[in-house]
Amino acid sequence: MKILGITKKELFLILLGTTLLALAINWFLSPSGLVTGGISGTSIIVEEVTSNVFGVGVPLWVTNICLNIPLFLISIKQRGFKFAQKSLYSVLWLSVALWFTGFFPNPFLTTGDLLLPAIFGGALIGAAIGLVIQAGGTTGGTDMLASIIKFKNPSFPITQLMLMIDGIIILCGFFIFGQEKAMYAVIAVFITSKVISNIIEGVHYAKAAFIISAHSDKIAKEIMEKIPRGVTGLKATGMYSKSDKEVLYVVVSQKEITRLRDLVRDIDPKAFVTIADVKEVLGEGFITEYNDLAA
Repeated sequence: MKILGITKKELFLILLGTTLLALAINWFLSPSGLVTGGISGTSIIVEEVTSNVFGVGVPLWVTNICLNIPLFLISIKQRGFKFAQKSLYSVLWLSVALWFTGFFPNPFLTTGDLLLPAIFGGALIGAAIGLVIQAGGTTGGTDMLASIIKFKNPSFPITQLMLMIDGIIILCGFFIFGQEKAMYAVIAVFITSKVISNIIEGVHYAKAAFIISAHSDKIAKEIMEKIPRGVTGLKATGMYSKSDKEVLYVVVSQKEITRLRDLVRDIDPKAFVTIADVKEVLGEGFITEYNDLAA
């Protein structure tokens, strides 16, 4: 069932992810002056500069929504509303979450220690963005700006564009907050990227199984009907027995591997089965490379 064009699960992941992102910014990055790129990093810079100049800092949520509005309007004009729909929900709720989580007491305030905010802030941001990406959305900002530029200049690699934009923002943070905080911000960015990668790969991690059995036809049929996954039959020769054999090759998701194992065992308890991890699968039924979504 879809609500406002997205499923309940996608909506839940977007709300949870953006709320965690807001907590990471308000609890770890903003109090420590760690600028990790993106609109969130820009918001921290704007808050610091306006606080020093005018005595009152512009709230993070205000900068977030003001900077994202023109990006969304341009993106919608280029690609249509459907492309930016999920990201729009993410950005709107992130702005709301930045506002209300600002009233939460911060249980992680540290005095002078920048390593812990960099580590835990980076990890929490990575988890948050990973959840939003799982829902098919983005948090706007850097990736949307990079997507807009790439639309005008298709030859530009999206990842390099994002890296360049974030690099400029971090460099600005260097001049505003100093070199020490900028270096810790780089640590936070590194941790964030690793956590995002692990979350995405963890959810879409796959298993490859090779099955040798005297009942290969029946096993293949059951796999295709009950799991269901495609099966490839490979011709092989047993080097000891010199007899021809058929090896079944099938790739399944992590949650399907138990069903596959039980299915083979029920048909042929003597079947020889090897199972290996597959880091990435591109093709029907599996995740496509995230960069292609923004291409």
